[in-house]
Amino acid sequence: MATLKDIAEKAGVSTATVSRILNQDGTLSVTDATRQNVLRIAQELHYNKKKTTATSMSIGIFQWISLLDETEDPYYQDIRSGIEQYCAEHKIEVIRAFESDPGYMDTLRDVPALICIGKYSDSQRKNLETLSSHVLFLDMRTPQINCNTITLDFGQAVYDAMNYLTGLGHRHIAYLGGKEQLTDSTIYFEERKDAFIRYCTQHDLCWEPYIREEAFSVESGYRMALSLIQADREGSAPLPTAVFAASDPIAIGAMRAFYKYDYRVPDDVSIIGFDDISAAAFLNPPLTTIHAPALQMGRYAAHYMTQMTGRSARSDTLPVRITLPCSLRIRESCAAPRTQKDF
Repeated sequence: MATLKDIAEKAGVSTATVSRILNQDGTLSVTDATRQNVLRIAQELHYNKKKTTATSMSIGIFQWISLLDETEDPYYQDIRSGIEQYCAEHKIEVIRAFESDPGYMDTLRDVPALICIGKYSDSQRKNLETLSSHVLFLDMRTPQINCNTITLDFGQAVYDAMNYLTGLGHRHIAYLGGKEQLTDSTIYFEERKDAFIRYCTQHDLCWEPYIREEAFSVESGYRMALSLIQADREGSAPLPTAVFAASDPIAIGAMRAFYKYDYRVPDDVSIIGFDDISAAAFLNPPLTTIHAPALQMGRYAAHYMTQMTGRSARSDTLPVRITLPCSLRIRESCAAPRTQKDF
């Protein structure tokens, strides 16, 4: 049975363009020759349009990391899954592409609505906005509200985590984070690190010896924790009594490093993660972490796009910034610091 992709490949256009032509989208800007060619190929291939009870539409999803990277850090995978779940429930066609895909611009060109997951430079953002009249960016905060975005309240989440740790009595807290590089080689502003430093400054906590940044991965978490252990053994900085990790994979790697050198969590070092991936609750001990509602953010984004592209949608709407809350999930990886350490 012929698919939209089969027609698109033979016609030399994107699957989104094929979908809009077959759905008689009068707002699509293509030549009559292209329109007639797509219709002719669809007839030749005996394409049968599926009947749906819902209004026919499609949403493009652009993921800034590769499919392999998704499997290593489930946060972005959860966002995409949320979008796809909503679309499946509402019979909305999904056209997806990864930044690692060759020709992703052609794949997504002329989609009625486009959801871009991740972080993008100004030039890349503007290029993506040429693909559709309705574009929404997820997990990207811009200095100005010049595009539609949905983000999480990372700043408040960090303060919640730090309030919990200081409430337990911790005063020496490390930050293990990651750096994200944009296509123009600039480093994306890391809100969690900024909030951590602000909190430490406001509460007179020593933070300078305890900042580490690499990547949002298990391997980086392991290496950064080893760096803290090495600094303690060399006498340059005492081992912190607690660690705030900017992602759960980082926290998992750090736990492994501490276990290797006979430090116990939480008896010797408390650890808080960020994301609340599915594995976090099944670690030993179960990981205290910040729950980032990635799945819900994806679903909310898909719902918002259906409103943006609906018949009652206005063409003169202003860009919006939507911020969703995070929440602290207390488990067993944190405890009050020991007054006497026998390392």
